[in-house]
Amino acid sequence: MNIDKFIATRKAMGFSQQELCDGVCTQATLSRLESNGQVPTIKILIQLCRRLHLSLDDLFPKFGVPESQLNQQLDATEFKLVTSEYREAQALLEKINGSDLTDERQRWRYLYLRGYLSTLLDHPITDSIFDFNQILMAKSQAPLIYNLLAYTGCGIAYARHDQLDKAEFYFNKVFDQIYQCTIETTKDVWRVLNIVYNTGRFYSQSGHNYEIGNELLNYALTICANNHVTYYVAKVEYQLALNGLALKADPAEIIEHIHDSRAFARINRNHIMLAQLDQLQARLDNQTSDEAAASGQN
Repeated sequence: MNIDKFIATRKAMGFSQQELCDGVCTQATLSRLESNGQVPTIKILIQLCRRLHLSLDDLFPKFGVPESQLNQQLDATEFKLVTSEYREAQALLEKINGSDLTDERQRWRYLYLRGYLSTLLDHPITDSIFDFNQILMAKSQAPLIYNLLAYTGCGIAYARHDQLDKAEFYFNKVFDQIYQCTIETTKDVWRVLNIVYNTGRFYSQSGHNYEIGNELLNYALTICANNHVTYYVAKVEYQLALNGLALKADPAEIIEHIHDSRAFARINRNHIMLAQLDQLQARLDNQTSDEAAASGQN
């Protein structure tokens, strides 16, 4: 069993031993697992894994081949990207020596992560576009998922620099192909959700095409439900609340999106999203007060 991966995932998700085992087993049982490799009953192990969004396959790799340290570093970096902890992800990625990337899939993964973090941390746009182009122009054609991640990354980069025509060019490429993506692993789910969420967010924010934006965001919720993944639910529900505000939707509908987003943000200990939700709630409260005051004057 890959105990190191189990421990790393627990810590990355912010669980203490006591929090993880609460209602499942004693802390002593979990401590024996992590310290001595003493595996508890399969029922307990499955329950612990579910809380960490791990499968038994993640901990017991096929053919008994242990996961490389490099893959573990990439896993940790990608998880931080999913949870919007960009600076922590950057610090992890900087520990990887690019010369160690002899496997093509590892290199494509490394480039997509580096390009995204470069964009989201507002590094020069040329840095991120260069990384994404290395994926798109690779001699051995990268799988569709990595091409779509590169297109999405280019779109995000140009959108953050207010070059909306260029951003839309790339997001249109994503929109045309996203439904062709297949999902085989948990990481595939993360990547497809990354693509669908960011494309839906772009159409919602930049082109004011809320119909397309809402379609993609609701598709993201379906992916989350079908694959029992919760990390993106808070982000998606938050954007749907913003769209509702822009479209002057029923306030009850907007509040429901905010409550759902807050619930999932709390479950996943997403403090960044919780802070954004506090700001959105204050904005909604102020808007409601202003409307009530205007109504009273009339």
